[in-house]
Amino acid sequence: MTFNHYSFQSKILFRNKYIQTILGSIVSGNTNLPECKLHKVLIDHKAKLALFELPSSNPEATVILLAHGMGGCSDSSYMRRIARKLWIRGFTVFMMNQLGSGIGMGLSDRLWNGGSSDDLDMTLNYIAKIYPNTAIDVVGFSLSGNILLKYLGEKVDKINKIRKAIAVNPPIDLKMTSYFLSKTNWGRMFNNYYMRQVNLQVEAMAECFSDAFIPPIKSTILEFDEAYTAPVSGYKNSDDYYSTCSAKNYLDDIDVPTTILCARDDPFIDPSIFKSIRMSNAIELNTPEYGGHMGYLSRKPTPWGDHRWMDFMIADSVKS
Repeated sequence: MTFNHYSFQSKILFRNKYIQTILGSIVSGNTNLPECKLHKVLIDHKAKLALFELPSSNPEATVILLAHGMGGCSDSSYMRRIARKLWIRGFTVFMMNQLGSGIGMGLSDRLWNGGSSDDLDMTLNYIAKIYPNTAIDVVGFSLSGNILLKYLGEKVDKINKIRKAIAVNPPIDLKMTSYFLSKTNWGRMFNNYYMRQVNLQVEAMAECFSDAFIPPIKSTILEFDEAYTAPVSGYKNSDDYYSTCSAKNYLDDIDVPTTILCARDDPFIDPSIFKSIRMSNAIELNTPEYGGHMGYLSRKPTPWGDHRWMDFMIADSVKS
């Protein structure tokens, strides 16, 4: 049988959504990067986010913006590993830290959330001023994938330099994902990891902004969204936030060529959601049977010699 690099195939022992998800996170791969240039993007007078740049030696190279998932930052292994692979192949790469994340902890009086498309817009405009004659591709992982899709489908003026977009395992129904993480036994294992990161961000915000709204310590994402995300962002409650910001409501209005990659066994995302909503013809949906949440450890090596199929598919999507 011929091995098709564009069709994900996992080892039999790895055909488990939790194994793929966990191994995809803890098996880092090569994350070595040269020194990156730090930018600070002004969102408003009390909010900046940190942005790292790996410039290409080719001034006409396509620019690629990577945006991390919940609990992550530019220092997450998947961000550094994929940035390295793209930069080696000649792209200019930016790694975005969402508000309050990574080295940007303490630079903002509020934290990002699944609807932070205005922050993405301002970051893209910042990059466009540095590279005014260059196209931009955007890759959003997990929660940033939801933000990216929401941004692309919003009927507002937005940057017109985006050439391609890739959303990797985006939780396009925020309520469904929040309830799984907050209220199921398997979900709570992941929830606990995410909430440790969120509470660190809250602590940094409290130290640097005495007048910021600081919620009581919460143990689940659902509780945090009800106590903090919704009121700080102007929503009536968590249900209002989930309803307004879920990307499933924006997919039919996307006109930028967009790929959604989401395994059918993603533990956080019900695969049926993609069959129940209308999508623009600009969207290519790639839903392999296995892969978990951003795992995709393949049975055979990719053309690059490793088993990181997600990395290969992202780079292959942006190469042309």
